[in-house]
Amino acid sequence: MEPGSPGESGVSDVQRLKLVLGVPELSWLVDRIRVRLERGEPLDGTVTLVGASADQRRAAGRLLGHSPGRASALSISLPELEAVLRRTSVAPSLRAAVEALSGPVRDAAAERATEVQRWHDTLKQARRSRLAADSWYLLWLDEISRDGTITRLLRQGQADQLDQAIAVLEHLPDAGEPAVMRAAQDEPPAVLLTELARVSVGDDAALTGTPLAGLVLRALARREGVPPPQGAQAERELWTLAGVVTDDLASQVLLLNVRAGGEPLGRWMTEAAKAGEPFRITLHQLAVMPVVPLPIDIYVCESSTVLRAAAARFGPESAALVCTEGEPSVACFRLLQAAVATGTRVHWHSDFDWPGLRATDAAMRRLSAEPWLMSADDYRAAMSSGRSEPLRGPEAPSPWDRRLSELMRVSGRGVTEDRMLAELLAGLGPWRA
Repeated sequence: MEPGSPGESGVSDVQRLKLVLGVPELSWLVDRIRVRLERGEPLDGTVTLVGASADQRRAAGRLLGHSPGRASALSISLPELEAVLRRTSVAPSLRAAVEALSGPVRDAAAERATEVQRWHDTLKQARRSRLAADSWYLLWLDEISRDGTITRLLRQGQADQLDQAIAVLEHLPDAGEPAVMRAAQDEPPAVLLTELARVSVGDDAALTGTPLAGLVLRALARREGVPPPQGAQAERELWTLAGVVTDDLASQVLLLNVRAGGEPLGRWMTEAAKAGEPFRITLHQLAVMPVVPLPIDIYVCESSTVLRAAAARFGPESAALVCTEGEPSVACFRLLQAAVATGTRVHWHSDFDWPGLRATDAAMRRLSAEPWLMSADDYRAAMSSGRSEPLRGPEAPSPWDRRLSELMRVSGRGVTEDRMLAELLAGLGPWRA
């Protein structure tokens, strides 16, 4: 029934009702009565309007048939009001009057009960995923159920976003394990972001800057034990940890003096190595032009400052060097896996910070890499120079030397590769052991 028309409300003269109760000066009164009805509260007692205007008082007086008084607060007895409406045949009840003026009254209690049931059903369905065997997944579900995310999705009619997020997580490479727990494989798992979106939800763009992408990234942060990403760069790094490439042209690796077989990419790498020139390759190139790296030993650093200095000082005499430029890219792991498959030994160094420890641990697991200048003694020596900075973010272990992470935790300080340049170069020159 439309507001203002007779029918199920039982009000026969809606126009008359509008003249006595539907005037603007009494809209506050109608609203208060509607709120009580929606909450399932009894229409007894009084409702009060503080600071009522003279027009509101006059309207109330006309409605009740007597002056409501001169106090600053205007109080109206609901039982008295209902009795007036019945006695004057304006409306059979307050509910009928309110519904005739502004439409049917919602049953908020029933709606809430339905919403709660949908919330429980949604969570129950989410827990049926095969990922429910993993603690990170249950922690993510608990987080988004307690912070109102699931409730918001239900209220906005977007409950399918949770189903889609779960589908994406289930289609991830090594869906059940965080990056640092994965065993070394012949080929690092990797999938393009657009391909992942297409396979899991049928839309190539579904994970590019969308609310769905944000929901999935919150889950990945739980899985990898890192804070939720803030900004595009942090999001790309988190996707990379999960084995997802946002752009196979953007996923790159910087190297120096890494010779390789394979045409034409291997030849280009070898020519750059003969000249002692830094060379950058993409995941796309590695995919379409597979190479077989030739060095017996490859050293890995995190900062491009180290690689640049090695090229300038040693040129083609420098040890083969790969630079991760921060979080190792899928392209980086793809190249190093190809090298390890031919018997190459990987020597790994990262910053002395928590992400650096996680990266080193992952490299040891995935590449059987050997820590390079990454012991507790190396950390002490670096700290003795007095060049350090505060550690940030969640702590990480150092399984290869448990003293290291404990020393870092106690000191609360980290050391970047840029501050260890001399020590690192000593291990890359032609006189290295």
